Amino acid sequence: MSVSRAFKVLISHPTVPVAALELLRSRGAETIICQSVPPSREEILAKVPGVDAIYWAHYQPLNAGILDAAGPQLRAVSTMSSGIDFVDIEEFKRRQIPLGHTPGVVKNAVADLAIGLMIAAGRNFHAGRGEIETSKWVTERIDWQMGHEIRDSVVGFFGFGGISQAIAKRLQSWDVAKILYTTRTRKDNDVDFKAEHVSFERLLQESDFLVVAAPLTDQTRGKFNAKAFELMKRSAIFVNVATGGLVQQQDLCEALSSGQIFAAGLDVTTPEPLPADDPLLKLPNCVVLPHMGTQTWKTTIEMSLLAANNIINAIEGKPMIRPAY
Repeated sequence: MSVSRAFKVLISHPTVPVAALELLRSRGAETIICQSVPPSREEILAKVPGVDAIYWAHYQPLNAGILDAAGPQLRAVSTMSSGIDFVDIEEFKRRQIPLGHTPGVVKNAVADLAIGLMIAAGRNFHAGRGEIETSKWVTERIDWQMGHEIRDSVVGFFGFGGISQAIAKRLQSWDVAKILYTTRTRKDNDVDFKAEHVSFERLLQESDFLVVAAPLTDQTRGKFNAKAFELMKRSAIFVNVATGGLVQQQDLCEALSSGQIFAAGLDVTTPEPLPADDPLLKLPNCVVLPHMGTQTWKTTIEMSLLAANNIINAIEGKPMIRPAY
């Protein structure tokens, strides 16, 4: 069943999966596709006037400037992302424009990558590769590049939503000693993961692996600072798959350099892209990835279809599948 009339959708990026474009067109959409990579705000502002919906497939600010340019007929916006810290949500609320995003579908791809970072950081993958590249591969030492296993470890989570729970689900067969998590309130389903709700201080003090997978808010911004790292075990591995803003990056760099913590695995940083001369990249005990958590074909297509369905629902007068507010 198609919507009652044709509608126009601005697509902010030219490489949005074809499946999402075909879905929109099958429901009566005329897709106006921006061609610039990276997306050009000038091109977006030139093409957005008069559209009924915006499909926002990049991370530039989505704010009053875009909404003003679109015009009063705008009826729906969806990002093709889980996080929406680049969106002025209050402006959308003020204008009562439906806003969607794509959480949930990203959890499995990000969970896989998080466990990869736990292993890579805990087992000195980056440092070991460096030894090969500098011809320092040692064969006669028992204690060379010794790392830490997930087995029998305490795994802590800052945030215990979909991503953290997907990681915890995978860890059920890894013989971990304990799973801890810190959130504002206890999760009713934590028993499913044999997980214990604890204070932030206890999370820091007891975790062998500490995984950050929480949204960026005024309360979480810069939460992992020098004081936090000082409370962690010197053998601890810190993993961040959430957003760089939760971490005071200079404090993390100093904690790694001084041996305050053992290692870190990061899929997110501040800024992004991270400059090639950033101090983090010079540390042998820091594994840094260029924000690749959702970079699988399966998850990207699922994200694209969810964003498209958010828009279709709003145009048809139905609630979005995943509203942002």
